[in-house]
Amino acid sequence: MQTQLTSQTPIVPVILSGGMGSRLWPMSRSKFPKQFLGLAGNGKGSLLEQTAKRVAKGNGRPMKAPVVVSNVDHRFLVAEHMKRAGFSEVDIILEPEGRNTAPAIAAAALYIQSLYKNAIMLVLPSDHIIRDTDSFAKAVKLAADAAQEGSLVTFGIQPEYAETGYGYIKRGSQLNGSKGVYKVSKFVEKPDQETAGKYLSAGDYSWNSGMFMFPVEAFLEEIGQYQPEILKQVKSALDKGEKDSDFIRLNGKYFSKAPSISIDYAVMEHTKKAAVVPVSCGWSDAGAWDSLWRIGEKDKDGNVTSGVTYARDTKNCYLHVAGGAPVATLGVDDLVVVSTKDMVLVTRKDRAQDVKQLMEEVRSKNEQLVEHHQRVYRPWGFYETVELGTRHQVKHIQVNPGAKLSVQMHHHRAEHWVIVNGTARVTCDNEEKILSENQYTFIPLASVHAIENVGKIPLDFIEVQHGEYLGEDDIVRFSDMYGRAESK
Repeated sequence: MQTQLTSQTPIVPVILSGGMGSRLWPMSRSKFPKQFLGLAGNGKGSLLEQTAKRVAKGNGRPMKAPVVVSNVDHRFLVAEHMKRAGFSEVDIILEPEGRNTAPAIAAAALYIQSLYKNAIMLVLPSDHIIRDTDSFAKAVKLAADAAQEGSLVTFGIQPEYAETGYGYIKRGSQLNGSKGVYKVSKFVEKPDQETAGKYLSAGDYSWNSGMFMFPVEAFLEEIGQYQPEILKQVKSALDKGEKDSDFIRLNGKYFSKAPSISIDYAVMEHTKKAAVVPVSCGWSDAGAWDSLWRIGEKDKDGNVTSGVTYARDTKNCYLHVAGGAPVATLGVDDLVVVSTKDMVLVTRKDRAQDVKQLMEEVRSKNEQLVEHHQRVYRPWGFYETVELGTRHQVKHIQVNPGAKLSVQMHHHRAEHWVIVNGTARVTCDNEEKILSENQYTFIPLASVHAIENVGKIPLDFIEVQHGEYLGEDDIVRFSDMYGRAESK
């Protein structure tokens, strides 16, 4: 028997922060995907930060701190961006590998049940844009009321045009006389252009947003009925997992056995409890460059620009410069041009959905251009390669106040460090010294060393590496405040 839900039943936001956002390459990379980027152009932080801030208000109901489900490789980025959003302590469930949305949501539901027995989950992808947050908040209240009565609610976006890149939801009759909430008649796959036009004209179809409101116990019952193997393996992965500070590490042995399937296929297309709240809230899934052009602020020629751009006789283009060379266009229409420090993408807008295929071709020839930006973020700060030669590499490294790189050594390279800003405590073998601006030290091959920012401002230094091999895997960690040291 399910626990009775009331208006005081807590809502726990669940933010799904997996995936790569490959159609937004080269801005979105495997190790720094789109949810950590400020692609909305509104100066309000990353997409993940915006998602977290969106759920900070309870709308008259108790709203708990979010639970985030993340790829293990992104754990420190998630923690940092949630901190920026005002959540200094947040539970982050780490997936050892991606298994689609159904196992991710099941893990969150089981964890929330262990905390509150029963609650209402507000499931949100971390990479969506919502411009009308007031309308979204009203929809959340309607969905919470329906979830309180046992419905599994999805948010349907009122279609603005005949989009072929989204699935659709056809709504049925009104749910128990509840204004604004409807039974789901059916889910439909991504349509062709003609069918999408018919859905738009019909007026009773919504875009499938991938956002949900579930009563935890009811959801676990439904996934147990329709996908018992997911529930079994995810429960074992959580039970056999480890708690590490704010991180809940799912056990990889069991989690890898969970079928990889979306929540729509796993539960929503089968359950008799499915309901939909149609909403018009300026929503975009920020799925591809053409969708960002569509929602962006356009000039008199229909262009959306960001960064240093020069456009003449240019119409309906998306021009985005992110640290790369300025972009100048002449006599072109309907293009996407994206310039980063290490890559330039040029495509027609109507081919923006195919960028993923292009990215995979690039991966086969130069994986670095898909995995990382030129600036690579670490839990202590970042490093950026300035120059790379056959036997030397120059990096700009920035260390956050109070942060420290691991105690480590290298088998194949020596390093020269020049402090350009801040104050560092440097240890090299048995020697320790304090260095400040314009001071220098040498780290010999195979020496055990570390550097720590002991000041109150960022520590910046230039590192010149020299040796026969300069790869990042030539690091032996002896101790590390971020849990990355080798097991003994």
